[in-house]
Formats: sequence, C-alpha cells, structure tokens
Amino acid sequence: MAGSGLIIVDKPGDWTSHDVVAKMRRIAGTRRVGHAGTLDPMATGVLVIGVEKATRLLGHLALTEKVYEATIRLGVSTNTDDAEGEVTATASAAGVTAAEIHKGIAALTGEIMQVPPQVSAIKVNGQRAYKRARAGEEVALPARPVTVRSFEVLDIRPGHDVVDVDAVVTCSSGTYIRALARDLGAALGVGGHLTRLRRTRVGPYDLSLARSIEQLAEECVILPIGEAVAAAFPSRDVTAEEARVIGHGGRLPAAGLGQGPIGVFGPDGELLALVEEQGGVAKPLAVFVS
Repeated sequence: MAGSGLIIVDKPGDWTSHDVVAKMRRIAGTRRVGHAGTLDPMATGVLVIGVEKATRLLGHLALTEKVYEATIRLGVSTNTDDAEGEVTATASAAGVTAAEIHKGIAALTGEIMQVPPQVSAIKVNGQRAYKRARAGEEVALPARPVTVRSFEVLDIRPGHDVVDVDAVVTCSSGTYIRALARDLGAALGVGGHLTRLRRTRVGPYDLSLARSIEQLAEECVILPIGEAVAAAFPSRDVTAEEARVIGHGGRLPAAGLGQGPIGVFGPDGELLALVEEQGGVAKPLAVFVS
C-alpha cells in the first residue's frame, strides 16, 4: 500500500476525474484516494490526487490558483459551452477583428461575475445542475464572483465562418473556462464554445510533476505529504511542547503568517497539521498525527 501524499496525474482526454480516482485506487493499493478540483472529461492535464492522510488536504488545495491552456471557437454555441455539447446556434465570425477579441477578453479579466454553465456539477435544490439540464430542465444558476488574473491570447486563427482563439488563463478556484468562451462569444455577437482545455498548474503543482496513467502504473510516484504541504502553503516550525498541543487538536498563538492554511512541522520535520490564524490563535484545520 502507498504512503500518504499527492500523486500529480496528467489526466487523459475522455476520462472523468472519478475514472482517474478509481484507477489510482488500484495502482496505489488503497481505497483512500480523492482528487482536488474536478476536470471535465474533454479536458487534459494536472489532476491532483490525494492518497491516505493527504486526502485531508484536497479541499484546501482545490481553492488554490489554476492555469489553463484553452482554445475558444467563435461562431458556434453549444448547450454545454464546450465541444461535447450539441450545437445550439451558429453565426459567422468572419467579420470579428483581433482588436474586438482583445477588447472582449479585457472585459473578462480581473474580478468578474460569472454565470456557471448549465451543465455543471453545482447543486441546485440538492441535485447537480447537469442532471437537471440533461433532463431537459432550464437551469438558472446565479452569477458568482471569480477572479481571472490573466487572460493571454497566444494565437487567433480565422477559419470558414469561425475563429479559433488560443489562450492561457490564470484564474481563481471556481472559474469555468467554458463560461469564459461562452461569454466572449456572446459579447462579440457570434457565440462561442471551448474546443480544447488543458490544465497546466494547480497551486504549485504543474505539468513538470505530472505523470501519465501509464507511467504511474509502472512506477507510482508519490509526493510525500510534508513536501506537498511545504510547496503549497506557508510553513511554521514548532517546539516539542507545541507539537504535543497541536497533535491533540489544541490551539497555538498565531505566528502572524496571514490568512489561509499554514503547515505546522514538529522539531523532527514531521508534518503535524494544517492550521489557520484567526483572532490571535492558530486553530487546526486538519491534524495528521494520531
């Protein structure tokens, strides 16, 4: 059985995130496997898998910044806002200029309000939105604040009545890249959808650390839990007495390390816990010692 840590998978296309988890359970030899941040089946790239105790990190890692490479097709709309859906409308994008595309992208950069795709995993009255949408129901999802830190155009490729835009997007958790494609197309009056999506980074974990399913089947490379936390969050070293307190779920005085999770390490370098500082104290989010 594998030890506790993270496995950085380069997810193949046409696999769901759940498919990857199921495969990694067999490879790692444990049922205690989860993932941070779902990728749609058509998407490829970085999927962070937690094994054993590291599954407790996943909810915190899912909230970190992400980077995507994407291709947006202007001139065609689909009911899923990506290439897996059915075409719902077409309009010639032949007259759309590069200047208009850059202006539309600028309006979608920064702190914006985004309406998630109807076909998404967001729950509406206890049921996933995609289940309601696929049952023919019109799903009204409220706009949510997201942050698009950068939206960089790599190439603009005109075709017959369509224009393909290659871009790199750096964004906050909860941002839907296919919603950006939809909204860019809507702003330009021709519609749009996502034809390619590759996630290149989740927090500090990028494609340089990622392994394919085939590579992992040959050698299951696990980033130890302590290294994983040190790479993703600020770290705090504590004394033996403080380690005893935190190991029992107790609180420590805040160390002024700011908001968000902080990794706490004992005198021997062992990861003890994730804490957050609030009201002058550091309280445990997850404790990793028994």
